[in-house]
Amino acid sequence: MDNISNAILALSLIIIMFGMGLSLGLRDFAAVFTRPKAILLGLLCQLILLPLIGFTLISVFTLQSDIAIGVIILAACPGGPTSNLITHLANGDTALSVSLTAACSFITLLTIPFVINLGLQHVLGAGTLIQLDIVQTILQVFVIVIVPVTLGMILNHYRPNFSSRMQKPLKRASGIFFVVVLLAVIIKERDLLFSSLEEAGLVSLLLNIITMAVGYGLGYLFKLSLKQRISITIEGGIQNGTLGITIATILLSNTAYAVAPAVYGVLMFITAGLFIYWSNLQLSRQIKE
Repeated sequence: MDNISNAILALSLIIIMFGMGLSLGLRDFAAVFTRPKAILLGLLCQLILLPLIGFTLISVFTLQSDIAIGVIILAACPGGPTSNLITHLANGDTALSVSLTAACSFITLLTIPFVINLGLQHVLGAGTLIQLDIVQTILQVFVIVIVPVTLGMILNHYRPNFSSRMQKPLKRASGIFFVVVLLAVIIKERDLLFSSLEEAGLVSLLLNIITMAVGYGLGYLFKLSLKQRISITIEGGIQNGTLGITIATILLSNTAYAVAPAVYGVLMFITAGLFIYWSNLQLSRQIKE
């Protein structure tokens, strides 16, 4: 995407994060940290299992080195604000989702270079030192996630009636935005999607589906609530394709490495849309029971 598209996307995410904050209070985050099992499982999925699954996939499939490195870059980049949006639309535990995004954003400053350098050694037989712009990464997360969510929570605390009225229209707007983004990504990246789908598509889709399945399975195994399982599934299975493309094109100066993250970025929205539909059905059934 160009700079204007990125600015529009960032502004839209800020508005959506603000809408999420309107439905949250300090008690929601207190519940997350007083019952840390869910957040520890989420971190396990994002920081350990996701890279392991990525390395397993490039070992099982015969891939071009550029595609394999692209998959590793993806596996090193857990979900960003987009995963918070998807959790919100899926009616998962939004406080858990935002907490995991905030925690991972700082931890991955250390893990991303380690995982990608390990991947470069594994695929190419030689390491390449990469360095993230730490200040820029922290500021991006702070501006897009932390600030608007906090402002929404403050408004919810002091103007609860107004917040209650605004939640429904903002959530509807979030759903419309999600569909528009999906269509825009498919249209804009259609040539890349179809030309790279045969090789990069299958392994990227498997990375997405397997990590989502592992997240949900662990949540079920450790008896998390349905809303927490939904959040762990999305946080563990929705990677930050935009960050992956940025690392490939800017930090590693190789656009070929960006093919897998770009293809993944399209497929991710499709699987996420299906999961949103499924999770809302499950929650509706749970309420009726």
